[in-house]
Amino acid sequence: MSAPDDIIDLARIAGQAAADKLAQEVIGLDVSELVVITDVFLVCSGDTERQVSAIVGGIEEALLTERRRKPLRREGERDARWVLLDYGDIVVHVQHAEDRAFYALERLWRDAPIIDLQIDEGAAE
Repeated sequence: MSAPDDIIDLARIAGQAAADKLAQEVIGLDVSELVVITDVFLVCSGDTERQVSAIVGGIEEALLTERRRKPLRREGERDARWVLLDYGDIVVHVQHAEDRAFYALERLWRDAPIIDLQIDEGAAE
């Protein structure tokens, strides 16, 4: 059983918002079969702490505006190297590019199916 369609839709909104802020390698992973705490991990990165913060802000704004969803928990904002936004059904990891290469979440969760986020690259600001 994969993640429900409404949760995948939430991941697509967050993924598009990240791409609109020029996030790199935006990937959705369906972890619903692997963990019990969430259904989807969204992973993306930025080159600088400032860009990581902008990506986080864009995702929060999009999910609040389009789905009236606020994160249940937010971690790592102060350093802006790896910010985690926990929405319950979806957990968003926005990492500095260096930290993403080091921690390699995609490799850690390689058994999780990749979600087609249907990101429109032309929609970026």
